[in-house]
Amino acid sequence: MILNIAARFGLLIDYSNQNCQIASLRVTYKAQYSSTPYHFSKNSAIGDENMKLARNRKALSTVVTTLIILVVSVLLATVVTFYAINVTTTRVQEESLFLTKQHVWYNTSGSWAQAAIVIVNTGGRDAVIDKLSVRGQECSWSNVYFWRTNGAVVTDDLQVTATEISGATFDITVQGSARAFNQSTSDITLKSGWTIVIYAMNPGSMSLNDVGLTVGITAFTANAIYNKETNVEAAQ
Repeated sequence: MILNIAARFGLLIDYSNQNCQIASLRVTYKAQYSSTPYHFSKNSAIGDENMKLARNRKALSTVVTTLIILVVSVLLATVVTFYAINVTTTRVQEESLFLTKQHVWYNTSGSWAQAAIVIVNTGGRDAVIDKLSVRGQECSWSNVYFWRTNGAVVTDDLQVTATEISGATFDITVQGSARAFNQSTSDITLKSGWTIVIYAMNPGSMSLNDVGLTVGITAFTANAIYNKETNVEAAQ
C-alpha cells in the first residue's frame, strides 16, 4: 500500500534499510499539481488577449477620431473658402449708381421749370431706372429726356436750355457738343460702366417762390434709391 501511495504521489523510496523505512523522499510535482492551477492559467491568457484587444480598439478609435476631425476641418475650410469667394463675387457685381451735376432751374419769363442730372453706373451689374422724382413728386416719363454714352466722360457742368424741351428728340449741348436726347416712354436701362444724362421738364410743381430752396432729385431702381440735393436756380 505504501508503494502504491508513493507511486501515486511520485515519491522515490530508498529500500537500503531492512525495516523498509523511507530514507529519503523527493517529491516531484507533475504539471497538473503545480502551484498555479491550469484553469487559472488559461483564464489569465484569455484576459491578456481581451486586454490586448481593448488596447487595440482604443488605439484604433483614437486614429479614427483624428481622421474624422481632420476631414471635418478640411470640409469646414472648403465651405468657408467658397463662401468668401461667393461673397466677394457678389460684392463686386452689386449695383452702384453715382449721381452728379444735379440742377433745378425755374424760368421766370416762361413760367416753366427744368431739372438735369448725370448718372454713372459704377457698379458691376446693369441697372434699370424705374422712377425719377423731384421734391418727392414723380416725373412723368413723357417729360423725361435722356442721352446715354459709354465713351464720353461728362466733366462739364450742365446748362439750362433756352427753350422748353419738347418732341420725340431734342438737341442739348453736353460736353461741348450737341447731343440728341430721346423722350422716355418707360423705364430706362443703364449698362454697367455707362453714363446717362437726364433732363426733366416741369418737375415737382415748381413756382417762382421755390427759387433758392433746396430740393432733392431721386432716382429709383429695383434694388436701391439714389438721392441728390440742389438749390433751385433762376434760369435767367
